[in-house]
Amino acid sequence: MFYFASSRKEKGIIMDDKKKILLIDDEVDLLETIQYQFESKGFEVITAQDGLEGLERLKTDSPDLIILDMNMPRMNGVEFYQNICGESGKPSHPVLVLTARANMEQLFRELDIDGFMSKPFDIDQLVKEADTIIKKRSRGGQEGSSEIKRGPKTVFVVENDTEAFSKISVTFLDAGYKVNSAKSGTSAIEKMMADPPDLALVNLSLTDLSGDLVIRRLKGMPKTMDIECILYTRRTGEHDKAVIEKLADKKGVDECVEYVNPEELLKAADKLFEI
Repeated sequence: MFYFASSRKEKGIIMDDKKKILLIDDEVDLLETIQYQFESKGFEVITAQDGLEGLERLKTDSPDLIILDMNMPRMNGVEFYQNICGESGKPSHPVLVLTARANMEQLFRELDIDGFMSKPFDIDQLVKEADTIIKKRSRGGQEGSSEIKRGPKTVFVVENDTEAFSKISVTFLDAGYKVNSAKSGTSAIEKMMADPPDLALVNLSLTDLSGDLVIRRLKGMPKTMDIECILYTRRTGEHDKAVIEKLADKKGVDECVEYVNPEELLKAADKLFEI
């Protein structure tokens, strides 16, 4: 659903100086609507109707954030993204992607982005997401990191095996944690973007995305970058010590646990929170 905010000033979005958005979408009516909403909140907005036009805009402008639609003529979002990536594979500017829900798995596998909105979306929410990305990037990712969270800690369990999830969730619930869950990496990233937990407990062997990739994507997006992340796998003898140590060194993994009893996962979580 798309709508206009009731006021030109929205609580929580205060522009210290005018930030620049490059908005790339081939739907002209939507482009104009989004542009109006951002400008009403104090942003400067430049627009393009496809990837080629977007590249032309970057020759003369350096935006604080690119909002990029995936499905466009002449040059689509993926092609545009590839054109702005350097040798490291990282884009030259922060990118927030607009995409159909069906494209989520490809999105999380292939692109290192700062955020996403699945269509249809709420435009006020899009403005908030963009504001969060710009503020956290400009302040080195520290905004919100000192925020005190009261009440029980929330753990998000990403596990495709029903029996394993049941045992893990009961263990954490009995210890006083709140528990949310998803059976796939794609669904987990979507849900945690909407409501970030204190801890992500991610199975290495998911059916769609590997657990370490899920964590890397979470740590790469400003809204979820402060989530503590534990990567885990069952102790079956399939992984040797060197493999486990390598997984533990992966970017964004706060702890890597090879477990037999869910109590071992609980102990790792308590250690992160120093309970």
